[in-house]
Amino acid sequence: MSALLDRLGRRRGLALAAAAVAALAVLAVNEIAFQLADRALDNVQARHNARNEGLKLRELLTDAETAQRGYLLTGRDDYLAPLQLATRELPAVLQRLRSQYASSEWEALVAEASRRTDEKLSELQLVVSEYRDGSTTAWRVLMESDIGREKMQAVREAVEQLDRHELAQIVIERNAVYRSLLLGRLGVLGLTLLALGGLIVFLRRNEALLTERRLHAIELRLERDRLDAEVAHRTADLTELARHLQTVREDERAHLARELHDELGALLTAAKLDVARVRRTTRNGMPELDERLQHMSGLIDQGIALKRRIIEDLRPSALANLGLTPALEIFLREFAQRSGLQLTQELSEVRTDDAGRLALYRLVQEALTNVLRHAGATQVRVALGESDAGLQLSVRDNGRGFDPGGVPPGHHGLLGMRYRIESLGGQLELHSAPGAGTLVLARLPARQDEAPGPSDAPAD
Repeated sequence: MSALLDRLGRRRGLALAAAAVAALAVLAVNEIAFQLADRALDNVQARHNARNEGLKLRELLTDAETAQRGYLLTGRDDYLAPLQLATRELPAVLQRLRSQYASSEWEALVAEASRRTDEKLSELQLVVSEYRDGSTTAWRVLMESDIGREKMQAVREAVEQLDRHELAQIVIERNAVYRSLLLGRLGVLGLTLLALGGLIVFLRRNEALLTERRLHAIELRLERDRLDAEVAHRTADLTELARHLQTVREDERAHLARELHDELGALLTAAKLDVARVRRTTRNGMPELDERLQHMSGLIDQGIALKRRIIEDLRPSALANLGLTPALEIFLREFAQRSGLQLTQELSEVRTDDAGRLALYRLVQEALTNVLRHAGATQVRVALGESDAGLQLSVRDNGRGFDPGGVPPGHHGLLGMRYRIESLGGQLELHSAPGAGTLVLARLPARQDEAPGPSDAPAD
């Protein structure tokens, strides 16, 4: 599974890297196309500016010549406004043209056109000046000569050459813009197709990996199911083993109780009878011996009581002879006398088999022993009842409580109670918290009592 995840991670990393490279390539192609188009557009704009300057030069010079002739015909000064405008603006126009074509093959033509423009403008201003001074012959001679026409024709031809050149350059730059746009379009298209191809390959490989992952998940699920079945089988075996060990333990206790009852009971009873017989013969004549025999008889009674208590601990006779509820009442009464705890009983008659009665009785024994040893409680409540769901036994104390999840290893009492109850198909719950006391709650499924038979518990 880790190898598959590593492969998926590497594939994702390669896909991300490829996507990043594709994105950078698209950005690079777009940026290159943009820079080329922007440069071409700047050149187109510069060509248009140069063309406009040439056309403006011709327009200003033509308007100035027309203004001169109108002034000569009418003698009105308002006709000289275009000439004055040309006088003011033509130097700047010529300067921009010289800057535009500096260090180029057209620099000489611009210089010639600039010289011709200056001469034509001077010729126009001179004619106007002669006209104002009243030198009719002088200005007529200048007007009738071809000098002005030649200069104007030279300027027109220069402007036309520059205009044709700029138009040709504008076409070239426009084609460059189209090429840049086509380059960007083809680049984006190619990279898009490449990205689509890479995406298709990635999706196919990813689908193969996902298929392999699904197969691996199916294998893992089958293996998990197998392990779950194995765990369930082992758990059932352990539960059965725990039940068997509990049964063997109780059988050994019952056997030991019978042996103690039969053998030790017979010995103690015979000893007590012998002591009583000897006391009858020595009571009058030997008072000191009678006192010792009386003391011995008391010791035998204590041994009989000890024997009875041990037998009851090993196999309670009241449980087999009287049932669960009376046995618990007897045990709780004796436990309260020995421990000094305040015990509250809520016990009802229940129906269960021998294994269930013994399990619940041992649960109460273990729970009260834990209360006495560890809880530091003053009050204990024991409740036993029956419902449609089965039997329910609870032991609650007001002790110091503890954290059930923090019980260290080695405490087998709670684990033993849990296995004993679960081996009978029941459930054991433990609720506790520091300072909040402890509740031990056991539930067993309802069962009918077994058919009555001879009891294996010893009778006193």
